[in-house]
Amino acid sequence: MENSKWLSTVAIIWIQITSGAAYTFGIYSATLKSSQGYDQTTLNTVSVFKDIGGNIGVLAGLLYSAVTSSSRFGSGLWLVYLAGVVQFFTGYFFIWLSVTGVIDRPPVLLMCLFMFMAAHAQTFFSTTNIVVAVRNFPDYSGTSVGIMKGFVGLSGAILIQIYHTLFGDNPTNFLLMLAVFPALVCLATMSLVHVNPSNTSNDKPHLNRFSLIALIIATFLMIIIILQNIFTFPSWAHILTTTILVIMALSPLQVALTAQRSEQRSPSPVMAPLITSLEDQNEVEMNLLQAMSTINFWLLFLAMVCIMGSGLATINNITQIGESLDYSTVEIDTMVSLMNIWNFLGRFGAGFVSDLFLHKYGGGRPLFISLTQLAMVVGYLTIGFSGNLYIGSVIVGVCYGSQWSLMPTITSEIFGVKHMGTIFNTIAAASPMGSYIFSVQVIGNIYDSKAQASGGSCHGLHCFRLSFSIFSAVCGFGIIVSLVLFLRTRELYASILQRRLKG
Repeated sequence: MENSKWLSTVAIIWIQITSGAAYTFGIYSATLKSSQGYDQTTLNTVSVFKDIGGNIGVLAGLLYSAVTSSSRFGSGLWLVYLAGVVQFFTGYFFIWLSVTGVIDRPPVLLMCLFMFMAAHAQTFFSTTNIVVAVRNFPDYSGTSVGIMKGFVGLSGAILIQIYHTLFGDNPTNFLLMLAVFPALVCLATMSLVHVNPSNTSNDKPHLNRFSLIALIIATFLMIIIILQNIFTFPSWAHILTTTILVIMALSPLQVALTAQRSEQRSPSPVMAPLITSLEDQNEVEMNLLQAMSTINFWLLFLAMVCIMGSGLATINNITQIGESLDYSTVEIDTMVSLMNIWNFLGRFGAGFVSDLFLHKYGGGRPLFISLTQLAMVVGYLTIGFSGNLYIGSVIVGVCYGSQWSLMPTITSEIFGVKHMGTIFNTIAAASPMGSYIFSVQVIGNIYDSKAQASGGSCHGLHCFRLSFSIFSAVCGFGIIVSLVLFLRTRELYASILQRRLKG
């Protein structure tokens, strides 16, 4: 059977759906802490290296650009995947060896290196998958990126469901599963991934079916998570729900086969794409240094520092925020678990809606960064002044997640696709950078000062009110920055719409 871009898309989805292990740290963190004799500060240090590794993907972008620009390695994609697999397996395998006592307790810095490698592998998978998706579906890059980013957002919850079914409550075995299972899936499917930017008028309906599957999986996971936080699932219930989940995860193959048969049976008239080729997408295909010399790069980077940094700081501290507002443990666990779902909805929804807006009105995607930052202001004020963490966590989760589909797509449209992997991974560094500033310098320092004044702990709205007031002001500034970017790129997006109308 022909290896079409549809089979390539399925392979990418399966890699994405199993590679989000960085979102499962909470499952094994207590075991890691006790087995290694860490205090909370040391555990947090290891966690920081996880965040750095998972968000600093410049090396992945550089490798992708290097191997795909040379015919020596064929398509070169397999090398990028292989680099990710080696890091993924090595990182989690050595963490597992340390936790089980097979090797002596490594120094903290070495454990940080293991965690960095394990999380850094995800950037190699993500870079390849996102760039290939943009190149295969140039007319619907927002939708395709939203689908891919959405599935990796669900990955953590899916891996946790498989873990509970196979191992019950044994985090040590979960670490071995993380070392082996995602690596095997990638090795088995990476040969199917390739660039095949054929353009037909039938792309959108099939992409919509992938989107529908993602939404169904997200809804199913949300129901399971809520029920598991209320009831104790027997083993048969875990087996049943996981079986259904696996069938859902395999269902994109049916969409791909249907799309492929449809194209072979009745070839559609070729539709003039919005972006006909790499050369037509932009007047200049910029590399990283060229992009960094432009104002647009720094506007996008600064906007991401504001919304991603403050959003990630809120997500990382949501348990402590909930405790200070006197939410029960069950309520907090439910909100933490559901954060993956809100994150997914943002990733998926922003790509889909911004594509619709672009195709219908020619509106620039940077406007959606402004709109999500405005919503984020509402979310922060809701948490800081009313203490309603239910509504606030939904808004923050959706708006934070939306940047992970908007930012890579905007990067490809402003700076080109050729070096997109390197450029968007550099901009993604805004997330951990901003998170450090807002987590440590804002939330951490302010909470500690309030706690000291209250005898060691803090309860009530006043604990985080100032922090979320600052976050609101930061996102207010981010609105201005992203609006400037929107105004500066109006001609670019108008030209994209004109190409569509001419087609």
